[in-house]
Amino acid sequence: MDLLTDRLDDLHMRAIGLVRDAASQRALERATEAELAAQVAAIAGFARLAEALVVDAVGEMARRSARAVRDERMTSHFGCRDTVELVQSLTRVRPQTAARLVRASTAVRPAVSDTSGEALDAPFPSVREAMLDGTVGVDGILAITDSLQATAPRVSAQARRAAADVVVAEARGEGPDAAPPACAALLRIHAQTWALALDQDGAEPRERVAERKRAVVMGVASPVGVPIRGVLLPEVAAQLQTIFDAQLSPKVAFDDPSADAEGPLPARDDRTRAQRQHDALAAALRVAASSGLLPTIGGAAPTLVVSVDADDLARGAGYAHVQGCDQPVSVTVARHIACGGVVQRVTLRAGRIVGIGTEERVFNRHQRRAIALRDGGCVIPGCGTPAGWCEIHHVTEHAAGGPTHTDNGVLLCWYHHRFLERIGWRIRMNRGIPEVLPPPWHDARREWRAVTTSPTRLRKRVEKRILTT
Repeated sequence: MDLLTDRLDDLHMRAIGLVRDAASQRALERATEAELAAQVAAIAGFARLAEALVVDAVGEMARRSARAVRDERMTSHFGCRDTVELVQSLTRVRPQTAARLVRASTAVRPAVSDTSGEALDAPFPSVREAMLDGTVGVDGILAITDSLQATAPRVSAQARRAAADVVVAEARGEGPDAAPPACAALLRIHAQTWALALDQDGAEPRERVAERKRAVVMGVASPVGVPIRGVLLPEVAAQLQTIFDAQLSPKVAFDDPSADAEGPLPARDDRTRAQRQHDALAAALRVAASSGLLPTIGGAAPTLVVSVDADDLARGAGYAHVQGCDQPVSVTVARHIACGGVVQRVTLRAGRIVGIGTEERVFNRHQRRAIALRDGGCVIPGCGTPAGWCEIHHVTEHAAGGPTHTDNGVLLCWYHHRFLERIGWRIRMNRGIPEVLPPPWHDARREWRAVTTSPTRLRKRVEKRILTT
């Protein structure tokens, strides 16, 4: 006997009518801000109730797919290997979303007695009740239960349920502090706090599991890049996040406080956050490799070796090859790597090495300190990357006769150094002082302008300006 299909069909048709009416009448656009806020809250409430039905249905499918005989499982009847695949095919969601639905159902779906068929208590009864009345959806269920379930079996089921009761009260706005109903992010914090309080000795077992699972794996190089995957230990992830935050924090101050208010704006940055994190990691790797603190390889510091034909380098066309990577790179990449590194010429004739030149064109530590004092950081306006994270760029290329001299070197972050030509900025030296010419999209006047973030030079500019006013 089908108890739900007719009612679901009726609800479905009414929902379609509501959605179409709202769109055709532009109801959301015509609402006041207060009305729109109330409408969004009401719509989200309906969505949570719909999720409650889905979670219960997924839980029943999981129960029917857990039978010992494979041919008797619901997943086998529908040609799926597991419940996640079945949920994915029926709901049209991602595998990750389907897995979340299965996890949520495990937390709130009552078990069924094998002997009597009677419904038993759910693992977290209060969370189930909050789901059924629309207080929490899938995000809320997992926010409350994930941390508490991780404490089993060290913490009793009764203690876990009691903690969940308190967090559910926070979800309803009935917590000890009488705070408004908490969102899923706050519920997760509350649940994690309870889990830590109940399971004070649980960190060590979790850390042992994390230590076993720690990994970083580089995939096979492809023409579009090298995939990377893995699991970081929490403290390693925190350190990496700190590096990202230091590199990616928004810069709100222009490089020259004495500049006119109508002067050019900081440089536009169209990178996605993922791309910016990649570039921050690239800069961190360069800093680590040049720090002198890493183990040596063959008696020398870890060195990225790039080989390129001299004729290709002169023409600016062709390919270069990076040791340790199967995919070739462009000559532009070779120039970027060589600009701040060491060049050693090796002469081959018929495959035989007939000449090895000496290492040349690398800025020494004394020159780097002097350039850092002069420039302060990356010279592209608005970038803000500090000197210690920057590379030194030969303004006039060494191949074109440019010397490795402080009058020919400027600080650039990894991103601006790597893509300088593509993003349109130009740099020149004017009596040993770096000047930049912005691209047309940045400043229609396109004037060469001296730049620095050096506190000493900026203070001198301000003092000079004060004296002339």
